[in-house]
Amino acid sequence: MRDLDLKTLRLLVAVCDHQNMARAAQQEHIEPSAISKRIAQLEADLGTPLLMRSRRGVQPTPAGVAVLEHARSVLFTLDRLAADAAGFGSGVKGHVRLIATASAIAESLLDDIASFMREPLNRNIKVDVEERFSRDLVRQVREGMASVGVCWDSADLHGLQHRPYRRDRLALAVHPEHPLAGRKSLRFEQTLDHEHVGLQPSSAMHGMLQRAAARVGRSVTYRVIVSNFDAAFRVVAANLAISVIPVEVGGPYAQLLGVKLVPLTDAWAQRSFVVCFQDFDALQPAARRMVEHLVERAGR
Repeated sequence: MRDLDLKTLRLLVAVCDHQNMARAAQQEHIEPSAISKRIAQLEADLGTPLLMRSRRGVQPTPAGVAVLEHARSVLFTLDRLAADAAGFGSGVKGHVRLIATASAIAESLLDDIASFMREPLNRNIKVDVEERFSRDLVRQVREGMASVGVCWDSADLHGLQHRPYRRDRLALAVHPEHPLAGRKSLRFEQTLDHEHVGLQPSSAMHGMLQRAAARVGRSVTYRVIVSNFDAAFRVVAANLAISVIPVEVGGPYAQLLGVKLVPLTDAWAQRSFVVCFQDFDALQPAARRMVEHLVERAGR
């Protein structure tokens, strides 16, 4: 197959965005016939049709949807590449790509990054923050796809250097009318007779709770699976289930939604986060400064 043409990928995205060949041509300052010719050549190179016409206009085929997703990703990366290179030419001192788990982002990480960016010496540093599950985070840092990661210290950090970051505590979020709402503290085992709302099976929290239940010969019964702590709290506030939540995340939600937090006394309910990277000395100066700032903030 020939190398894919970036201009053709941009035209494909434009056609799918507008669902109209003529409007895409107007945006890209090119004749509609030229777009048709380019996309036809791309379809020939890939061996499958990418577009189809319907009453709603031009729509991607299933293969077109898959190619469109990759095209957007490639074009976004190239646009960032150009922007970053131009930024260095105009005096920008660095760009840090940081990936973190949902718990880290929901707790103190964003505040710590904001304080980093407010410092005068860091005003010319750009920061990207993206959410990842722990196993994906560690893999991407190992492979150099991100400079810095923030996750629990229980993740498989083999081959990476790391520094201690913050700590948090887990508690049970319950509706005030729930049978467990009157308890001052609980062992996780005592929650297993009740239905939970949990995070996705690929999340570190889900795996940790499953292992904790297995150690006492039980399993967690999930009534609802959600994608974030905000959704979990709303399910609890509706008195549909209970949920294990970091206290640092849950405090504001508990007050807002009238949910009660009951501390868990299990040893594993006290968690530690780390900042991880391939090699501290090999990090770009901006990334090293970021790591030092996060560790120093946590140390306070």
